[in-house]
Amino acid sequence: AAVARGLVLAALLVLSPAGATRQARRPNVVLILTDDQDVCLGGMTPLKKTNALIAQMGITFLNAYVPSALCCPSRASILTGKYPHNHHVVNNTLEGNCSSKLWQKIQEPYTFPALLKTMCGYQTFFAGKYLNEYGAEDAGGVGHVPPGWSFWYALEKNSKYYNYTLSVNGKARRHGENYSVDYLTDVLANMSLDFLEYKSNFEPFFMMVSTPAPHSPWTAAPQYTKSFQNVSAPRNSNFNIHGKNKHWLIRQAKTPMTNSSIQFLDDAYRKRWQTLLSVDDLVEKLVKKLELNGELDNTYIFYTSDNGYHTGQFSLPIDKRQLYEFDIKVPLLVRGPGIKPNQTSKMLVANIDLGPTILDIAGYDLNKTQMDGMSLLPLLRGDKNVTWRSDFLVEYQGEGYNGSDPTCPGLGPGVTHCFPDCVCEDSYNNTYACVRTLSTSWDLQYCEFDDREVFVEVYNLTADPHQINNIAKTIDQEILEKMNYRLMMLQSCSGATCRTPGVFDPGYRFDPRLMFSNHGVRARRFSARSL
Repeated sequence: AAVARGLVLAALLVLSPAGATRQARRPNVVLILTDDQDVCLGGMTPLKKTNALIAQMGITFLNAYVPSALCCPSRASILTGKYPHNHHVVNNTLEGNCSSKLWQKIQEPYTFPALLKTMCGYQTFFAGKYLNEYGAEDAGGVGHVPPGWSFWYALEKNSKYYNYTLSVNGKARRHGENYSVDYLTDVLANMSLDFLEYKSNFEPFFMMVSTPAPHSPWTAAPQYTKSFQNVSAPRNSNFNIHGKNKHWLIRQAKTPMTNSSIQFLDDAYRKRWQTLLSVDDLVEKLVKKLELNGELDNTYIFYTSDNGYHTGQFSLPIDKRQLYEFDIKVPLLVRGPGIKPNQTSKMLVANIDLGPTILDIAGYDLNKTQMDGMSLLPLLRGDKNVTWRSDFLVEYQGEGYNGSDPTCPGLGPGVTHCFPDCVCEDSYNNTYACVRTLSTSWDLQYCEFDDREVFVEVYNLTADPHQINNIAKTIDQEILEKMNYRLMMLQSCSGATCRTPGVFDPGYRFDPRLMFSNHGVRARRFSARSL
């Protein structure tokens, strides 16, 4: 079938107008997206080939973040270039707009891949995990192929390594548990190589390869199950300590953790690394194929993750969702035309920037979009005197059961993702918004919770990089007021208003009276649901 498709494509190429060859000079783009890969806790360490082939051949962004530390909202931000309050995907459920009919109607037609295909003439290829509820019967099942994709090989629902279903251009294909033909990371690699072999050579292409690794259930390829036997989760200064002066959900974690909890998270940490070795192989295969095709020098390759992860920080065993660096900070590596090798950038970037960047690479006028992010292209090219942001918005709407969590019925309703020792990773009122600031003078995070306490957390990451000491009650009151107002503004921003000067920028203007005339005390973007 692949050969037949190749012959059809070849025939089309012969018939293509001569002018089409000029389009081939536009850069190609590959986006490799991992699932739950941290950067703060050593998540890039296993990826030796990826480091050599992308990071050392291009640029590493040292301050890359996601606006929401959860799979579906974060992926929606990548696709739309928008903050969660603008794309309205708030969690991993259909009710939270994850791959819902509303998402399909309102947001999918305007994602950057849709614009690449319809407005820029790119052939587009997707393989892997799309959104957590993709394929749900109530949202069209696997027959739904989002607009903008020439070739569609999407995983039904959440990450797995075996025994899963793919939508192959809208048709269900079931996979079993035979490593040689079913291991998902390898299947994605092989599909990607097939696309590069049989695609049109007269149109630029965009590929998005979205791996299951290192998401649970952390199933390594057979050849890697013995790797990293002596590795354990990092014992940094916020490991297995009580989260004093933090939101109640963090304070409820039991400290010290039980030996069984520590053994569990160490095992998870090792298995996560093992699964990433297959991602490393995938990257190597793609780069070698691009080089063999003579296309590597004209292709941008982006490598990133949808969110970070924690393993024992503040005595929370494993998960994401929290406001701290380990959950919101991600790897971001880029190589491509005009990018000098072995570079690092300390600029504050976010995954809402990926869509604008890729459209900019394709030559699309970003003023025609409603995206909140900024194009990274000036940073990639090394342009001088680039005006850049000093802050961005983090926002999350907590999840909780209406009834008691079956693991810990004694805790009552409102919590979820609880462990056997009744440490819970989420709750309805784990709903927060933050301004994350990184300027020449301040490395600061200011957060407000939408709960009965209106709990506030503030961290000076210059003095306290592991966010142990909440300084909300001791920081200068004027800074608190400015950050509160900046948070209100960002929570109601859209498009260009999301890119206005931050609190510590020279162009920033603050009038305390506006805090009460425009929005009342606070602009709430989430519904208040308290325990």
